[in-house]
Amino acid sequence: MDRVLACLRRLAASQDGHATIEFVITFPALIFILLSGIELAMVSLNHSTLERAVDMTVRDIRLGTGTMPEDADVNHENIKNTICDRAAFIPDCRENLRLEMVRMDPRNWTGLSNDVDCTDKSEDSLPVRNFRNGAENELMILRVCAKIDPIFPTTGLGKSLKKDGAGQYALVTTTAFVQEPE
Repeated sequence: MDRVLACLRRLAASQDGHATIEFVITFPALIFILLSGIELAMVSLNHSTLERAVDMTVRDIRLGTGTMPEDADVNHENIKNTICDRAAFIPDCRENLRLEMVRMDPRNWTGLSNDVDCTDKSEDSLPVRNFRNGAENELMILRVCAKIDPIFPTTGLGKSLKKDGAGQYALVTTTAFVQEPE
């Protein structure tokens, strides 16, 4: 029994392995913070790229009234393609981007619904919703939704993002503009 107690005393007094224990306790927290930081950086990069592309495209629409074809489908595709060309960091932009453009009456404001129209790879594709071209001096609201795959979907921020059935999260940007007269 004395040998066992002596061995336990030596083990308790020993300093070997303390750094390993500290490493084992702190390493998962540091990795969690690192992966969340990388995910947040990519979310911010994608969102700022999307917002800039939408702003540049809306500026072209606003100042170029009457230059686009009158067919709504062609306008929708032209606007979508222009945004995707300018939003270089958004992967599979043409498949994952959805536009919603509506006319608003500033004197009888109703606002947009909270139900954002986005794509979902886990469901059948839906037709274009609420895309109406405006005339001169009309207030238009353009809402754009891009779906992005998280880099680290099972850890950190990537795990806590609200995702659809295909595991993608939505980046939404909304802008308002008035069609300038020709």
